[in-house]
Amino acid sequence: MSNSFTAIVDYGVGNLKSVTNAMTYLGMKTCITSDAKELERADAIILPGVGAFPDAMERLRTPGLDRVLAVQAEKKPILGICLGMQLLFDEGEEVRACKGLGLVHGRVKRLETDCKLPHIGWNSLRFQNGSPLFRGLEDGKYVYFVHSYCGVAADEGDVIARTEYGPSVVAAVSHGTVFGCQFHPEKSGETGLQILKNFGELNQ
Repeated sequence: MSNSFTAIVDYGVGNLKSVTNAMTYLGMKTCITSDAKELERADAIILPGVGAFPDAMERLRTPGLDRVLAVQAEKKPILGICLGMQLLFDEGEEVRACKGLGLVHGRVKRLETDCKLPHIGWNSLRFQNGSPLFRGLEDGKYVYFVHSYCGVAADEGDVIARTEYGPSVVAAVSHGTVFGCQFHPEKSGETGLQILKNFGELNQ
């Protein structure tokens, strides 16, 4: 029996249960943890998140989890979800300017749209640049979003999916072994489950 598992980072701002339930449904072992040694042992890491960018970064920095994630990002797949994706970027402007993890180059800015904010609901994806995260999925699949801010990548080559909410919005990014989804795959039905399955298989 395989001892491989995915660590779900517990830093007080993520919806851990829904992510854990989705991974369990897929038959994938998980461990909710804030322990650096567990993150080092894990085969992959998921960084969920809800709330404001500066508060979340403070919760990562205080126990040194930001440094742990930076080291582990060079060794294994990491998936940021919603705010977790935004934290992957160099800097965010929500509430105040705040440095992020710097694992994907670019900034997180308020959505510039005439549509209602926050953006809550189902939107379709347009894939680009090819990514194993979306293996088996076709353009036009719908996923669930809840956000008022979005990542703006410095390199369009790091953008693996976009959606439209007025203007085009970055929906997913990838840089090396680091991946991010602005949407919630754990709340996006069969499409989201396929994305989580693909992520879980990256290191197998």
